[in-house]
Amino acid sequence: MPVIKCAEIDEHHCLVDAQQRPSPHYDERPNRELPSVLVIHNITLPPGEFGHRYIDDLFMGTLDCAAHPFFQQLEGLRVSAHCVINRQGNVSQYVPFDRRAWHAGVSSFQGRARVNDFAIGIELEGTDSSGFTSAQYQRLIAITKALMMRYPTISLGKIVGHCDIAPGRKTDPGVAFDWGYFRSQLSSSGEPIGSNTAV
Repeated sequence: MPVIKCAEIDEHHCLVDAQQRPSPHYDERPNRELPSVLVIHNITLPPGEFGHRYIDDLFMGTLDCAAHPFFQQLEGLRVSAHCVINRQGNVSQYVPFDRRAWHAGVSSFQGRARVNDFAIGIELEGTDSSGFTSAQYQRLIAITKALMMRYPTISLGKIVGHCDIAPGRKTDPGVAFDWGYFRSQLSSSGEPIGSNTAV
């Protein structure tokens, strides 16, 4: 497999080749802190179904909660992620990386609460057990490389799953996410990658 190149982030902290979908669900990071943690999530709406526009509607604040019985519990929910990568590897960006998206909820990392304050959240369209496509991994790896270059405080030990920052409450990205492959593609010097336990 060829080496996956990194993506490009512009001066506005946005991906150059992503579809920009400015969400109303964001605010400023406290003290304009730059991000230092990357959180990987998964999402499907309705659960287990792919290819709908409902994820976009949720993050844009336009979800019709009468469209599906599951959506009733989402009434009034105001959430967002920085990016969503769909099954085809297409990327939508909802919040610039230097702003605070609302993705982590009640969470902590290395003893520090309110992970949204200092994290970037990327959602993969998928479920804990469905696995993810090659196109999704390639895009995620390219974006992560770009984030690590732009924000040097994001290191391999600061790339975690939602399950790691909200244990017992969240399980994503799930058992089907290939952390070994993902981390090996981020290692440019061949050093040991380590495990996904730096929380």
